[in-house]
Amino acid sequence: MSTASRRAAVSLVAAVSLASLAACGSSNDDASDAGKGGSATTAATKGVSHVAVTMASGSNGDACTPSTTSVPAGPVTFSVKNESATGLTELELLQDQKIIGEKESLAPGLPAASFTLTLGGGTYQIYCPGAATETIDFKVTGQASATPTGSAATLLAQGASDYGKYVTTQVDQMVTSVQKLQQDVDSGNLSAAQKQYGEARPFYEKIESDVDGFVLPGFKPTDNKGNLDYLVDMRASNLVPAVGWHGFHAVERDIFANQKITAKTKQLAAELTANVQKLAQLSTTLTYKPEDLANGAAGLLEEVQANKISGEEEKYSHIDLVDFAANVEGAQQAFAYLKPGLTAVDATLTATIGQRFDTVNAMLDTYRDPAEIGGYKRYTAELKKTDANKLSQTVQALQDSLAHLAEKVATA
Repeated sequence: MSTASRRAAVSLVAAVSLASLAACGSSNDDASDAGKGGSATTAATKGVSHVAVTMASGSNGDACTPSTTSVPAGPVTFSVKNESATGLTELELLQDQKIIGEKESLAPGLPAASFTLTLGGGTYQIYCPGAATETIDFKVTGQASATPTGSAATLLAQGASDYGKYVTTQVDQMVTSVQKLQQDVDSGNLSAAQKQYGEARPFYEKIESDVDGFVLPGFKPTDNKGNLDYLVDMRASNLVPAVGWHGFHAVERDIFANQKITAKTKQLAAELTANVQKLAQLSTTLTYKPEDLANGAAGLLEEVQANKISGEEEKYSHIDLVDFAANVEGAQQAFAYLKPGLTAVDATLTATIGQRFDTVNAMLDTYRDPAEIGGYKRYTAELKKTDANKLSQTVQALQDSLAHLAEKVATA
């Protein structure tokens, strides 16, 4: 979305319950009980199907095991319990490449986490990144959801509207994850804070192109003192001395480069929490046009080329590949929500973009490392020297294709 259109659409609104940002449904006590102890049971309670998913380490690697792979259409609660799989932290439910429900930060030993969706009949996929078998087909029997119909322009507009649910889900999870980061900083637990930093970062990177134009009331757009993108995500390379250090990377500098938590670090973490909460409030006012999604997807890949492959983004933690993967996911979700309309506009280009996303994701999979913060290899100077050109060229092919999207959807 262009900065101008975002600014015209937003104003600081009354505080809202963060719970209202959850786009995919809510947890309930029955769902939590279904996953306790890692038991693989499926039950229907009050018309809701329950699927318990257990994550565990085994002789063949980490496994992600659902209690069933088929349920009737209607409300479905997924309860996910990580028993012992140190390499697994995330579960997603996909349909046609779209993330329609997910849970992250699923560390071993934590209580079961749940989400509820109302699903129409059809084939879905349970996706557990890093598992020995990452993708498991999941069938919903019964009446399928109504297939979107209409002109290409109608399908594109519907996709843009539905994409807003993805954004609010990421914002909600970002707030929760940053609050946990603040708790770890406040406790003085350096290793926990470092690990949680890697858990919190991707949420912003997935949606950065959607929320980077917010300016707080009373500030000019050119004044970084009121620019939430700057206050949340400024880097050492774009530091404005008059404004000073703020946000994720100020905390990153302290806990990775300085290797200590000070009173100032705690202040920075608290400020970061406050600013992402403000971002959450403002993001509820956003609306999207199809070209906003197309431009945003291209912008996220520009972020990859400019700040991730260069190693500039995560100067102290070197988790640039974590951010890289998040940028790619955000771009792919924008594309996936536009896909029905795009297919009607240009089926060949749509197929090409889909194939190139697959190529980029397959390349990223080769850098996974469950032992590292965020689940990817550290982007060291040595790795940058040997692999930067390959990473850039693979992304460039996808970027070249995405560059045509905005014009296509704007004229549909």
